[in-house]
Amino acid sequence: MLYADLPEIQFVAEEAADIQRNVIAIYEGLTGRTLQPADPVRLFLSSLAVLIVQQRVLINQTAKGNLLRYASGVLLDHMGAFQGSERLPASSAITTLQFTLSIPLLAVTSIPAGTRVGILGGDGSIYFATTEYVEIPAGATTGTVTAICSSLGTGGNGFLPGQINVLMDQLPFVQSVINSTISSGGSAEETDEAFRDRIRAAPDSYSTAGPQGAYEFWAKSTSAAILDVHAYSPDDGKVTIVPLLIGGQIPGQDILDAVSEILDDRGIRPLTDQVKVIAPTPESYNTTVTYYISRSRASEVSSIQAAVTTAIADYQLWQKSKLGRHINPSELITRVMEAGALRVVPTAPVYTALTMTQIAQEGTTTITYGGLVDD
Repeated sequence: MLYADLPEIQFVAEEAADIQRNVIAIYEGLTGRTLQPADPVRLFLSSLAVLIVQQRVLINQTAKGNLLRYASGVLLDHMGAFQGSERLPASSAITTLQFTLSIPLLAVTSIPAGTRVGILGGDGSIYFATTEYVEIPAGATTGTVTAICSSLGTGGNGFLPGQINVLMDQLPFVQSVINSTISSGGSAEETDEAFRDRIRAAPDSYSTAGPQGAYEFWAKSTSAAILDVHAYSPDDGKVTIVPLLIGGQIPGQDILDAVSEILDDRGIRPLTDQVKVIAPTPESYNTTVTYYISRSRASEVSSIQAAVTTAIADYQLWQKSKLGRHINPSELITRVMEAGALRVVPTAPVYTALTMTQIAQEGTTTITYGGLVDD
């Protein structure tokens, strides 16, 4: 059952008017006095009722904090520890660097761990450092190694191949260095919502027989940058894992390799399972929308136009935030109308059903304001 299907829960009543009425009624019953609205005793009891309301609110908050749906912060961390799960820390972006020598050498060329490579046009505050020692064999001119961003979070994400190319630690005979993959995987600390979902799925991880839920749990546990995962078996003894990154980003090979490494643990993967980690297949769509605003809201045109632009951007983010989410123009219409439009005419996208290995990716966006119209 989904959380959305569960009713709201309240352990103690906290309605201020009811509590005040009960306090006064109890006093009047015990003393035999009827308290008038301006009676000092009534005013005093009303002030006590405020304190009781505050205590009731705290009682509800504390009691709800013992339930996974409502727990947050440190309480959620303790709840995760009970299930054997820890909140994923902030992570740095990773990429693959390729070092190229000026000439083939007769001896091995060493690239030390921690060698720093900066960003083209950057100020040096963000750079990538190699994670391990690597050697370029004699006679060869290139070598590759994984590198990690110097700063935690999303700041190191999204550098295209070739943009990380400034060698900060000079090495003999190294002519150039570039990133051969898009940098990705950097994220902030795991959010309460994401951690809550992993805690709920944690019991699946107890199985070592390779159920779908266990593979998805451990894949998500690789990095806080992983938003969604789909695991399926295309054939007997074969398992395919499809991860998706926060913001609808398609993971690069570095992230796929990191997930593969986690799932290759003998305590996670059954010996007979052949696990393959692949990126989702992008399904591109364009957004072409014409919208109209009610003439009665002419004074709000500027703010509504800004809200519509934001609503369309939010729709595009929503569309790519879950694997297999069908491309749905009805959601687009709803969001634009909630932003203040009276009428919405979308030319694109059209409804398109996706599989769990596909992810929608926005293409061109054309937004046309059609003017004021009568209701």
